[in-house]
Amino acid sequence: MRLTLLLVIGFAAPVTAQQKEVLDVPGAVAGLPFSPAVKVGNIIYLSGQLGNRMGTRSLVPGGIGPETRQTFENIRTVLEAAGSSLDEVFKCTVFLADIAEYEAMNKVYASVFRVEPPARSTIAGSGLALGARVEIECMATVER
Repeated sequence: MRLTLLLVIGFAAPVTAQQKEVLDVPGAVAGLPFSPAVKVGNIIYLSGQLGNRMGTRSLVPGGIGPETRQTFENIRTVLEAAGSSLDEVFKCTVFLADIAEYEAMNKVYASVFRVEPPARSTIAGSGLALGARVEIECMATVER
């Protein structure tokens, strides 16, 4: 009886809410209705990144390969501004405008995450913002 009472009290303790912090990223495109990244606790949630030149809405030329490389450069920039790195990424979601470009995207993706790659989902749709071929969002850890 005594042990049960202690367990109930332990589970009834209030959970401390973690504060949300919107992260400022130098060079991010201004005026968009979302933040480039938000930190909650020691997790950074990145908005989807495209293969645009940082600070512009212009995609790099050349198709899926160059766009994927630039997307990872943008992800790296956001993570470093937040005090993290690509090594701390534990989950990615890849959005493709055309699933036929999966192999070309995956080649670049695999070159970024050579060791212990993060968990990943890939989704293909009928189009992405700015006419992009690829968009990638990530979650990463950061020291508090």
